[in-house]
Amino acid sequence: MADENGTQGAASPALNILAQYIKDLSFENPGAPRSLQSRDKAPAININVNVNANPISETDFDVLLSLNAEAKEDDKVVFATELVYGGVFRITGFPQEHMLPLLFIECPRLLFPFARQIIADATRNGGFPPLMIDPIDFAQMFSQRMAEEKARSQVQTAPN
Repeated sequence: MADENGTQGAASPALNILAQYIKDLSFENPGAPRSLQSRDKAPAININVNVNANPISETDFDVLLSLNAEAKEDDKVVFATELVYGGVFRITGFPQEHMLPLLFIECPRLLFPFARQIIADATRNGGFPPLMIDPIDFAQMFSQRMAEEKARSQVQTAPN
């Protein structure tokens, strides 16, 4: 049956979360209990973010959001936490050229609030104020990653 535009019933695009899970979670407080004492200045916190996606089937994908945070005071680690938070997504009805942005921008954007809460709970349960990670611009991360891969491929194909 054709719709009002005369096209046959193509599936409307859909992005569904089938499951969310913690794949890996680590919290280290190497200086406890001394590290829990009040300090004059806040430690320097370094946060690294990474996104990976793997196909499970033609329509299902496993997307992994990795968050690593390390707090240091001078050269001593105050705390370190690592989280790999995953989601299984079913993606149907999208053109192929939209798949990478969906997997590396939209899927991690949906996972991030849950991963952020897990990190905040882990740091609070470790005896520190909850670490509330600022929102992440996954579109900018994706653009940067694509630019790096393009530059890398140009270097590999350049004549000697």
